[in-house]
Amino acid sequence: MAKATQKMPVLFIGHGSPMNMVLSNRFTRSLEDLGATLPRPDVIMVISAHWLTRGSFVTCTDKPRVIHDFYGFPDDLYKVTYESDGAPLFAKHVTELSAGAIRCDRSWGLDHASYSILRHMFPLADIPVFEMSLDYAINDGHSRPIQYHYDLGKKLSLLRDMGVLVIGSGNMVHNLNLVNFSDMDAPPSEWAVKADEWMRSKIVSGTHEDLIDFPSNGGDLAIRAAPTLDHYLPMIYTLAFQEKGEPIRFTYEGFQNGSLSMRCFKIG
Repeated sequence: MAKATQKMPVLFIGHGSPMNMVLSNRFTRSLEDLGATLPRPDVIMVISAHWLTRGSFVTCTDKPRVIHDFYGFPDDLYKVTYESDGAPLFAKHVTELSAGAIRCDRSWGLDHASYSILRHMFPLADIPVFEMSLDYAINDGHSRPIQYHYDLGKKLSLLRDMGVLVIGSGNMVHNLNLVNFSDMDAPPSEWAVKADEWMRSKIVSGTHEDLIDFPSNGGDLAIRAAPTLDHYLPMIYTLAFQEKGEPIRFTYEGFQNGSLSMRCFKIG
């Protein structure tokens, strides 16, 4: 693995079904390839689609527990573990960069948005990992405005200069009501392809404001693609770390289960 550069890249990973953590397929092999070519980080911070909280938090523990936060899957998935160390000092620094908007949490651990991808990218689990939650105001049933999340991500941009690999883990197009659960390799729906291509074009052009606005003003396409924001917001955080004119590369493009966009990209 290459030696860390002065500034770490930033990743968005479309993690898809928990089944990916135990499968070898085109998507998981792309994660293996990505992990092998990245500069080695000192620490990894995962912004998780599966940790929804009132307020924003980071895990400030020495040894994060593995959380099997999924139901109805084969028994093998509940035996999966990822024995990485935590990074409480880095996590506390995140709280400082955010000027108190992010706080420490010592009860959460690593959910499958983290370890389902990291076990392919960094199988030795020898890099400290901590998670960041999404301020989703879950008691009200909705998130803060998307601009809030983007602006909060901007405040954390110095992490890239500290050897921290930031990974947003979610899915750009994610609607469980329209997923083909019985066939991971089902052909993608026309609407899902259209939504994915539209988002791709905005990412390439760097028009982040259109992506910030999309769930509110994207009409029927947005309702289908992002009916909730939990899997969409990690992408918004990732884009917030992009500097003006900084290159972006798609490390994976494709669909699973008929409508889950597995698109992944690397900034820097």
